[in-house]
Amino acid sequence: MDKGWIELDGRPLITHVLARFAPQVSEVIISANRNVERYAGLGHPVVTDQVSGFAGPLAGLHAALGLARYDLVCTVPCDSPLLPLDLVARLRKALQESQARAAVATTGGRLQPVFALYQRSLRADLGSYLAAGEHKAEAWQRRLERIEVSFDDAPDAFRNVNTPEDLAALRQRPQSL
Repeated sequence: MDKGWIELDGRPLITHVLARFAPQVSEVIISANRNVERYAGLGHPVVTDQVSGFAGPLAGLHAALGLARYDLVCTVPCDSPLLPLDLVARLRKALQESQARAAVATTGGRLQPVFALYQRSLRADLGSYLAAGEHKAEAWQRRLERIEVSFDDAPDAFRNVNTPEDLAALRQRPQSL
C-alpha cells in the first residue's frame, strides 16, 4: 500500500505531513514512483526515481536535488505526520554553524536518516553512490561532512507508519501531539 494515502484522522498521511512541512520551506517537491498523478494533485511538483532498480529514499532525493531551485533541500517521509514544526529551522541553524554539508535529526541518540537537510551540491556525490549500487541513507550520510541535530525534546515527532499497529498507535495518541 502507498503509505502517503493511508488515512489518519480522516485525511491521508501525506496531507498531515504537508500541513506541518510546507510552511517551513519555500518549495516542496514530492518524490513518488506510483500514484504520481494523485500526488501531483496536491499542488507540488512530483519527481520519480531516475536510478534503475529500487534504490529507496536516496533515489528520490537524487531526483529532487536535480529539480530543486534552492541550495538546501530537506527530506521528510510521507508516513511521519507528527514531524517537528521547527525541523527545517533547527537543521539549517546547525548546518550553517557547523559548515557541514548535511544535517541529520536524532532522537535518543538514534539517527533519523530520512529527516535531513542537504546542500544541493551533493547531487553528483549521491549519483556516484547510487551508481555503485549503494542505497542506504545512513551509510551515505556517514561519508559526508554531517552534523547530527538532537530532537530529544520531540521524541514522538518521528513516529512513522510501518505496520497496522503503528497506525493504530497514532490514532490513539493525544490530539495535542
